[in-house]
Amino acid sequence: VAPAAALGFALLLAVAGMALLLAFTNPLAAWLTLASLLGYAVIYTGFLKRATPQNIVIGGLAGAAPPLLGWVAVSGQLSAEPLLLMLIVFTWTPPHFWALAIHRKAEYAKAEIPMLPVTHGEAYTKLHILLYTLALLAVTLLPYAIHMSGPLYLGSALILGGRFLHWAWALYRDSKPHAAIGTFKYSIKYLFLLFIALLVDHYLPLTL
Repeated sequence: VAPAAALGFALLLAVAGMALLLAFTNPLAAWLTLASLLGYAVIYTGFLKRATPQNIVIGGLAGAAPPLLGWVAVSGQLSAEPLLLMLIVFTWTPPHFWALAIHRKAEYAKAEIPMLPVTHGEAYTKLHILLYTLALLAVTLLPYAIHMSGPLYLGSALILGGRFLHWAWALYRDSKPHAAIGTFKYSIKYLFLLFIALLVDHYLPLTL
């Protein structure tokens, strides 16, 4: 695909998306979506990706926006709940992506993209994956703490988070073959199942 064609198609999608959001949701959702688009496509992809090994952490803020955008599109306002959902995805992003970066370290180095395993080594990256996974486990308990969700979600968050922590520990200790790609694959299932648990808890709440 030629760069001009790709840029033209991207601009067409951006304009159409903004028009749909303005027509069928609300201005706040539209402008937040535009800010997220610019943050991810321009700031992260165009600059941060090749500027710093913390690219994933900084750029992850834009990538974590979809739950916030969906909430605002429906409600028309910001509140603690969508910001917390955004925080979950933001905290999940580094261990998710750094695991893949370890698995594809040689390719990132060849492309001269300063991912953390390339600039600081695998041991340093594995430690930070473990630390972020611990932080993620704590953050995912907050929906229950603020009474946004109930015991069904709490149990699911603990089980899923415990499994994620198991993979992060195995990666840190080099106790499993292909632990990096295993951690990455589980991280995708983890986020999918965690948000399903949040939805099920909302529509089919349990009481203790």
